[in-house]
Amino acid sequence: MLSSEVSGASARAVRAGEGNIIARLQGQASGNRKGLRIRLNPTTIAVAATAFLSATLFVAYDANMSLGQARKDMELVRALISAELDDVAPAQFTTALEAARQKHTAAGLPESLFTQATLSTTSVGVLPQGITPTATPEHAALAGVAGRGAAAFALAGLITAFGARRRRPDGLPSEDSRLGYEQLAASIPHGVACWTAGGKLIMCNEHYRQQTGALDPNLGYEQMLCEMVVGGYMKLVRIDDGGRLLELHRVDGSCLQVDERPMPDGGFMVLVSDITERKRTDDLLSSIREEQRLLARRYHEEKIKAEAASRAKTSFLAHLSHDIRTPLNHIIGFAELLRHETYGPLGDARYGEYVQSIKTSGEHLLTSFAAILDLAELEGGQKVLRNDLVAVDDVVATVARRYKGQLNRAGIKLSQGQPCGAMVRGDRLGFTRMVGNIVENAVRFTPRGGKITLASYAAEDGVVIEISDTGIGMDEERLHTLSQPFALGDATFTREGAGPGLGISISRAIAELSGGHMAIDSTLSMGTTVAISLPIETSTAQHVA
Repeated sequence: MLSSEVSGASARAVRAGEGNIIARLQGQASGNRKGLRIRLNPTTIAVAATAFLSATLFVAYDANMSLGQARKDMELVRALISAELDDVAPAQFTTALEAARQKHTAAGLPESLFTQATLSTTSVGVLPQGITPTATPEHAALAGVAGRGAAAFALAGLITAFGARRRRPDGLPSEDSRLGYEQLAASIPHGVACWTAGGKLIMCNEHYRQQTGALDPNLGYEQMLCEMVVGGYMKLVRIDDGGRLLELHRVDGSCLQVDERPMPDGGFMVLVSDITERKRTDDLLSSIREEQRLLARRYHEEKIKAEAASRAKTSFLAHLSHDIRTPLNHIIGFAELLRHETYGPLGDARYGEYVQSIKTSGEHLLTSFAAILDLAELEGGQKVLRNDLVAVDDVVATVARRYKGQLNRAGIKLSQGQPCGAMVRGDRLGFTRMVGNIVENAVRFTPRGGKITLASYAAEDGVVIEISDTGIGMDEERLHTLSQPFALGDATFTREGAGPGLGISISRAIAELSGGHMAIDSTLSMGTTVAISLPIETSTAQHVA
């Protein structure tokens, strides 16, 4: 898109050419003050040239044939006169000629051939009396040719008149043509105006008058553009096929689009559209896109900061876990020595209970920090998982055997589904821990007499391991908190033996690192279902025993 400065289509540039245009129009008007003139288009010129050339050829042919025929007639008259007046005395020549005229005109010869105007006497001795009748056929023949030629040229002019459009001295079309233009423009829902090549308005519709305002219709085209953009500016959008597209940005904030298109007769048509709302919409969209870019950049920056904070948190937890596990091992070891009274009795029996409590708490803390370290390594990508071919049925069977005793003590029934025979790629121990964490949570929050179902389902593109229980379930708010580590929820979940709430987070991390996904569905007081989807190994579909 060219600016007004680059294109030169500003109001100042238009005014600069105004004087030359007005002078040119005045020169045209001064040369056309004597009345209407015929302005011919190429087709009309061709028709006129053909008509007048045909008339000219007809006149030439008619003149040649008429003069030749006249000469032949004179030779015939001469032969007749010579034959009939051969023995006539000169004194009786006039009387004899009159008698011959009456005789031969009665026989069908033209009377003009025997008039005194067409005959003259000379003393050349051709006739015995010394009288030679000579004919002068040019006058009579050319008179007939002139009449027929006038009719031919009149017909050519009439043909030309039918093919030509009469215009007024100022270059405008006739009233009939203007009426046709106006009827056509009135049906167009945009501002339309037709202009002559010299910039004079031919006609315009009502939309054009409304969009241009109360401007003098006698103004030239360039001058009208200047008046429309006073206080604003003009922008040249494009130039193509002899026309151009302009944008007029006016002082009141409105914007008009002016599309100039040439017409075959040398004039041009102007289509004017009010694009103010479209320009405002475009500006609004541009500002929205700019705000979206700023928001996207801010989001990216905040995401980078959050990821950096997460990495820092993971690194801190990893270091903290390492730093705390060493003194905890000492605490647990010394508690074990005291419990066995290796270096002598403790005295009071209650010391034994305290030492056992210290040992149990230390082991619990050690287990918790081990889980924290595992999660930190998984999220930080520091823990590398193996990529072995693993049978899903083996993983399910291993978890079922591991938790069989715990389930029996808790009075919970375990239901195991049918084998699926699917093979997946991943870490066997990681998969076992992933499913075991979910089963452990189900055992913890399922009351006695409940049921846990452990099943797997294979499809063409993946396998789903599903763990369902009939436990206490969770509401929507609790489900949302499960995506965050260390989420323990309300007092219902803070029962004895509950860890730091990392089991589900570790299972989710193992599933995602293995290319899978974990989804949780739960209803309060009805139970929870956890589904883990993993990509299947398509090359092998047989169950590995």
